[in-house]
Amino acid sequence: MKSFSISGQFVDIPNRQIFHAEVCVENGKISQVKKTDHAPDVYIMPGFIDAHVHVESSMLVPSEFARLAVVHGTVATISDPHEIANVCGMKGVEYMIENGNKVPFKFYFGAPSCVPATPFETAGGEITAQDIDNLMARKEITYLAEMMNWPGTVNRDALVMEKIGIAQKYGKPVDGHAPGLKGDVAAKYISAGISTDHECFTQEEALDKLRHGMKISIREGSAAKNFEALIGLIDKHADMIMFCSDDKHPDNLAVSHINHLAARAVAENKDLFDVLKAACLNPISHYNLEVGSLNEGDPADFIVVKDLEKFEVIKTFIDGQLVAENGKTLIESVPNEIINNFKTGKKAVEDFQIEAKGQAVRVIEALDGQLITPEIKGEILVKNGKAISNPERDILKITVVNRYDDTAPAVAFIKNFGLTEGAIASSVGHDSHNIIAVGVDDDSIAKAVNLIIEAKGGVSAVNANNSMVLALPVGGIMSAEDGYKVADQYTAIDKMAKDMGSSLQSPFMTLSFMALLVIPDLKLSDKGLFDGQKFEFTDLFL
Repeated sequence: MKSFSISGQFVDIPNRQIFHAEVCVENGKISQVKKTDHAPDVYIMPGFIDAHVHVESSMLVPSEFARLAVVHGTVATISDPHEIANVCGMKGVEYMIENGNKVPFKFYFGAPSCVPATPFETAGGEITAQDIDNLMARKEITYLAEMMNWPGTVNRDALVMEKIGIAQKYGKPVDGHAPGLKGDVAAKYISAGISTDHECFTQEEALDKLRHGMKISIREGSAAKNFEALIGLIDKHADMIMFCSDDKHPDNLAVSHINHLAARAVAENKDLFDVLKAACLNPISHYNLEVGSLNEGDPADFIVVKDLEKFEVIKTFIDGQLVAENGKTLIESVPNEIINNFKTGKKAVEDFQIEAKGQAVRVIEALDGQLITPEIKGEILVKNGKAISNPERDILKITVVNRYDDTAPAVAFIKNFGLTEGAIASSVGHDSHNIIAVGVDDDSIAKAVNLIIEAKGGVSAVNANNSMVLALPVGGIMSAEDGYKVADQYTAIDKMAKDMGSSLQSPFMTLSFMALLVIPDLKLSDKGLFDGQKFEFTDLFL
C-alpha cells in the first residue's frame, strides 16, 4: 500500500483543539501528525460511526451498504444481524460477515441475542446459546446484540443470563433494548450487565438510564426519530452518548448518514467537540474497535470535510485507502450469492376476510416517527357479515402472513396509514420478517401480498391502475443490486404509496415495525393480535 500525506486543519477531539497539520500515512496506518505553519482550509477528522444499525433495513447487502455509507464519511458500523438471523439462522449471520469482508469498510457485527425474538411469532431461524458462544470467539463479533427480552433479563431467566454470561466471558459488551423502562425495573435490567440502549423516546427515560451507568445511543432512522427529544443530553453527558440510525432505508442512506446528525447537533448550538466525541470516538472505546481516531500508529481511518457545520465530505479513507471522494463512492460492487427462506404459497382474497362480531375493535395506532403503537378503540364497517376497512376514519385492514409455512393470515385493523386506495405490502417485517400488508380492501391486499410471494421477498404497492414491486431476494429482505439503483426504485415505490394517500414520512419503514412484538402497545404477529404490555395475545373485537 502506498504512502501519502494530506494537509488541513486537524480536528483534535480529545484535546478540544484545531491546528494546521500534515497527516502522514504508511502501510494503512498514521505514521505521523506534524504541526505546520500553514494548511489548506479543509478539516481532517476521525470518520463517523453508526453505533447501532441493522444493515438489512437498508434493503442492501453489507457490501452495497458500505458503498453508500462511505460517501457520507462513515467508516464503521456496529451492526446487529438479527434480521437475517431470524430468516436464515446462523447461515444468515455468516453471510453478513463474509459479504462485509469483501469491501474496505469496518463492519462490527454482534451475536444476535433473541432469535427468534419471541415465542409468539413464526421465524425462520434460531440462534442458540451455543451459537452465541461460537460467534463470540470470532474477531468479527464484538458484542452481544440488543437483549430485547427485558422481562427475562429483569427476572434473571436462566437462558438470558447464560447468553449475557457468554459475552462477559469473552469480555465483550452487551447491547440493550428497553423502550420505556425506568426506575427500579430499569436499574435491575442494567445491573444484569446491559451497557447501552437506543430505544429511549423521552429525555426523562434516558436520564434515568444514564444515572445507572447505561450509555445512550441517540437514534434517528427512517421510522424512529428520537434526535430532537434526546440531543439535549449531550450537554452534560457527552462521554455517555453515541449516534445511531438503527434502521435506515436505501433512499435515506443515499442522501445522508451520521454526518447529518452531527450537522443537526451543531446547528442546535451543541459543543462541536462533544458532538464529534459522540459521533466518532465513543463507539471506538465502548466496543473496543480497531478503528483509528487520528492518533499516530492508528489505522488510517479518517475523513476530510469542507467545514465543521454541514460536514460535507470531500474524502473518506479506511485503512489508508481512499474509498469515497467528492460525493462519489470508490468501492466497486462485488458478486453476491443469494440465500433465502420463503415457503408459503399464494393467497386468495377470502384468506383476508374477517367474520364480524361487532363494529368496535382494538386498533393499532401507528405514530409517525415512533415505534410505539398505542391501542385505541375504533369502529370498522360491516358488509355481508364481514368486517372491512373504514377509510373515511382511516381505519384500515392490516395482515401478517407467515412466509415460512402455508398457514392462514392474521388480520386486524390499524390507523394513520392514510391510504385511500389500494394496498402496500412488505416481507421486511421486524423481527421475524413475515409478510405484512395494509390496505383499503381485501382484493388489493391479496394482490400486494402475492406480488411479494412471487418475488420471494420485497416491497409492493398496488391500486386499480398500477402495481409495483421492489424485489429483495436475499433473505426476502435485501437486494444484491447496485445500492443507488435500489435507492431509486425504493424512492419510486415510496412515492406511489404516498400518492395513494399515505401521509407517513416512510410508510414502508413504519409498516415493517407493526409486527415488532417487543415494542408496546398493540402489534400483530402471524399468530394474532398481541398486547405488548401484558405480553400475550388479545381479542380483536371489544
